[in-house]
Amino acid sequence: MKKDDLPPITTRNIKLAHAASSAAIKARLAEFSDVLANGDDLRFWEEMVFCFFTGGCSAKMGLRSIEKVRHLLEKGTQKQLLNALSGTHRYPKARSRYIVESRKFLLADCDLRLRDRLLAFSDPHERRDWLVQEKGIKGLGYKEASHFLRNVGFRGYAILDKHVLNCLAALKIIPEAKPPNTRLRYLTIEESLKRLARRTKIDFDELDLVLWSMKTGEILK
Repeated sequence: MKKDDLPPITTRNIKLAHAASSAAIKARLAEFSDVLANGDDLRFWEEMVFCFFTGGCSAKMGLRSIEKVRHLLEKGTQKQLLNALSGTHRYPKARSRYIVESRKFLLADCDLRLRDRLLAFSDPHERRDWLVQEKGIKGLGYKEASHFLRNVGFRGYAILDKHVLNCLAALKIIPEAKPPNTRLRYLTIEESLKRLARRTKIDFDELDLVLWSMKTGEILK
């Protein structure tokens, strides 16, 4: 579906969009669940790096960037990563630094065993807070951390990117599509999205993808 053909954001259209794309959305979420069940530590690390790449940029740019650096994720130097990202990512210098510095911290913290590290948290808020607030991990705000956790199979996190925020603003659930700049604001908007999920009787994780697809015409990761 072309962007020009996308329907206006109303509760009715959200339900219709969900009904039309439910199978594709469930399949995408099943892919994420499979990462949690069967993914190795390198896959978790790759998904984290992908979310480094999407911060302030598009998911498509993130996908293109991952293809350029996949072979360097375990041992590539910052210079090698920078060279690989140049011409593909908008911020090759910063993102190559995020990879090297975060990898160094995670090797010391958990031997890069991200799956076990994340599963050790019993509280979902603490799991995400660790990713955002740990100074050794670079490049993850609440949106990016939520995106990462969703992509590796954890449920119940909202990815409040511009598309979802624009939908919530169109529904007058929030006054404007301004990205939340504090933890409290993020949690407040996330709770508003959960109320919308209950009102529409759409699974919360599915709703996130429905809203994203209603603005982009696609169901990506």
